[in-house]
Amino acid sequence: MKNEKIPEWTAEMCHPANKYSVDMVKDEIITLEGIHAGMPYGSSSGTWGDSGKMWTKQHGTPIGADITYYAGYNNTFYRLKIDFPVEKMKDLVRRNYASREVKNKTIEEYKYEGDRDLQYIMGDADAAYKSYDNMSSLVFGFAPKGMVVVWVNYGLTVIEIGRYQAKVITDPKELESAKNKHLATWRFTPEYFDELAKKLHNPNTNCALWDMFRLRYNWKPVFISDNPKFRLFEVNSEYYNGERNQMFRPWLLENKIRDRALPSVFQFFWETGKGEKFEGRIFFNQDEIFNRFKNLTGDNEIQVKIASNNGDLEVMLNNEKLKVDSIRIYPSDREFNDSYK
Repeated sequence: MKNEKIPEWTAEMCHPANKYSVDMVKDEIITLEGIHAGMPYGSSSGTWGDSGKMWTKQHGTPIGADITYYAGYNNTFYRLKIDFPVEKMKDLVRRNYASREVKNKTIEEYKYEGDRDLQYIMGDADAAYKSYDNMSSLVFGFAPKGMVVVWVNYGLTVIEIGRYQAKVITDPKELESAKNKHLATWRFTPEYFDELAKKLHNPNTNCALWDMFRLRYNWKPVFISDNPKFRLFEVNSEYYNGERNQMFRPWLLENKIRDRALPSVFQFFWETGKGEKFEGRIFFNQDEIFNRFKNLTGDNEIQVKIASNNGDLEVMLNNEKLKVDSIRIYPSDREFNDSYK
């Protein structure tokens, strides 16, 4: 764990839908090293957990934020002044999460900056490729009613830091200052600002849905088949709360019950013999999965049983059929260390 360096990342602003877009007014991301860091210029974008945009590189270990933003859909200026858990952030910025398997080597879920073997040369390639990804961005998600969720993004792995509550600015001087800066930034006249506020007004906003997405349960995914040659190699999961992760061998085979949000998508790869390579995707039904988990306690399993001929699969929750929106199976050309030769 030597050769530590100053973390480098970008900041992102996302929202659940375009109608909930917010505009940044004042910003400061506080770093452990005292290096100034800030938010992107302009408005939020993308989807929940992913803005779809990158910005100028920021530096340092983020340990808090002090930002003011404007939500046009309810004509409100908010201030978010928060601290992140320092030890957790010091740990997260040094992690490098696995993003692809390494030929003839065992890959780990994550390694720390400074560890050996963060890059490998594959086969006859002339240059090393990245098999682990470091922190690429700090993502702020703005839901209605001042709800803000923050994630650390490693590319194919996204981890939630926490859920925070911004406060409505009511102090007359602070409110006037925020509004004047907003008008100057966007070159709005007061008249146009009022006109736009009426146009964007949405009286029915609340954050209940995105708070529901954050519910966590003790569960694990289980993939099985009656085909005796079945081998599972990789599972990629997307969650309703904006998180993502990947599992490779060997820790995929040691898959344990964890405290997790509920999944929106599974993508997975398996083989049942030489030339029998497959990719599967499951798109979960939001209402079904939340209703089924609603009163569950203890340890649970989302089970995926693949037909022995690889032509179909069924999804179950604790051995009872779970309705999903879509199931897809494709032929694959992916090669893994333990592939059939």
